[in-house]
Amino acid sequence: MTAATVTPGKSVRKKWSASQTVLTALGALLSAVWMAPLLWTLFTSLKSEAESVAIPVHWLPRDWTLQAWRNVFEAGNIPTWFVNSLVVSVCVTVIVLLVSALAGYGFARTEFRGKNAALVLVMAGLMVSPAILGVPLFSTVQSLGMVDTYWGMILPQCAPAAMVYILYKFFQSIPRELEEAAFIDGAGRWRVFFTIVLPLSKPALSAVGIFTFIASWNNFLWPYMVTTDPDLMTMPNGIATVMNSYGIQWAQLMAGGLIAGLPLVIVFVFFQRQIVSGVAHTGLAGQ
Repeated sequence: MTAATVTPGKSVRKKWSASQTVLTALGALLSAVWMAPLLWTLFTSLKSEAESVAIPVHWLPRDWTLQAWRNVFEAGNIPTWFVNSLVVSVCVTVIVLLVSALAGYGFARTEFRGKNAALVLVMAGLMVSPAILGVPLFSTVQSLGMVDTYWGMILPQCAPAAMVYILYKFFQSIPRELEEAAFIDGAGRWRVFFTIVLPLSKPALSAVGIFTFIASWNNFLWPYMVTTDPDLMTMPNGIATVMNSYGIQWAQLMAGGLIAGLPLVIVFVFFQRQIVSGVAHTGLAGQ
């Protein structure tokens, strides 16, 4: 009985099973469905305004032009708005991570009077729409003199009830034996938190940080309420002012939408592994 010989340098390719073929075809179909709006937006932004509303509708531009992109950059202060969005989103993400991690760990590992009532109060925040809090938050920010400031846009976005709950549930899943062993070796609560708990929580922290950054970048209502200075506007608000000043011009609207959404696409491309890992470890898929 002779053994099968394999040519050096050549790998043996296994045939796909029927289930693999079906799943691959289904994945390709879903990818095409999800990519279609993005491609439509891109192609529309490369059309003239007249062609963007022409009937019958066609996908590819007959006359390729960058005029809509030029109009957006000429009418708005895109670099300043981009920096504003970046500053606000990064600050909100850092503060939310710090507050959520400390609060979640406190609820998961410490016992104190009124813990259950405080936890219920945090959970109640999940049932309150941010839009309902707009007026009282604006009155508070105005009384503190933080209208048209970075802090006025940042601080009201840093009450992360959902993120506290996510990290609270994740910290509960960490074995207590690891912390008890560190306590026996003489480590204090803060050292255990920073040297043991946080390194083990990288998937959950990554998911919370990425989702917070995306939500803050896309936030339109609150920066619109608290900011009137054009030099402090974020990308969604700045792009909206350009659209309002020119009316609804679809090619220009699509170009502005792509400019505002491009950083989020980049974040997803470079951090998709952390997003998937975070969803898998924190149970976000079922919420």
